[in-house]
Amino acid sequence: MDSLSLYEISCFAAGFAGNLFAFALFLSPVPTFKRILKAKSTEQFDGLPYLLSLLNCFICLWYGLPWVSDGRLLVATVNGTGAAFQLAYISLFFIYADSRKTRLRITGLLVLLVCGFALVAFASLSCFDQPMRQQFVGAVSMASLISMFASPLAVMGVVIRTECVEFMPFYLSLSTLLMSASFAIYGLLLSDFFIYCPNGLGVILGATQLGLYAYYSRKWRCKDLSGPLLA
Repeated sequence: MDSLSLYEISCFAAGFAGNLFAFALFLSPVPTFKRILKAKSTEQFDGLPYLLSLLNCFICLWYGLPWVSDGRLLVATVNGTGAAFQLAYISLFFIYADSRKTRLRITGLLVLLVCGFALVAFASLSCFDQPMRQQFVGAVSMASLISMFASPLAVMGVVIRTECVEFMPFYLSLSTLLMSASFAIYGLLLSDFFIYCPNGLGVILGATQLGLYAYYSRKWRCKDLSGPLLA
């Protein structure tokens, strides 16, 4: 086996592992939507995170396509799958929204999202030649990924403030860490700053979440066992 084939296998293995761990992340909202289907209502759940995730998937999917970046197909597959999941979740939010106002809000935001993505895609094709096209879309996708990875910071703040890990599921944090690590390695192997930089930050955030979980879950269990029950 020559070094080139070993390199290609290593890239594929890292990207494929990232796809698998990302699939686990995409499945994580399923319990929420089971509850929505059972109640036939979105209750107090907010559809905005799924809309933002859809925009992130669209932009990163665009970055992985051949007319923007060469040899990034596994980036396209994972984000294409993610976009399908987010569209399914958004559709359920639309169907079971509690009011016409909420449906109009979801529709308006979805139209705005599609227009924003269309603008990025059009600008990248009409204003840039490669490699500048890859640089432009890569910068946009990196900003989108960093904002997505930064979103759990609010939940981490709640965990520290309440000393309770109820709202930071262990397997979600673990999947985030493993997916980020896989794509960080994938980006390093490809020498692609726009992949390994945001995913490197994802590794740090995922590891921090697991550290918080390990520390506060012990205190939380002790409180459950010894603390008074509140009516």
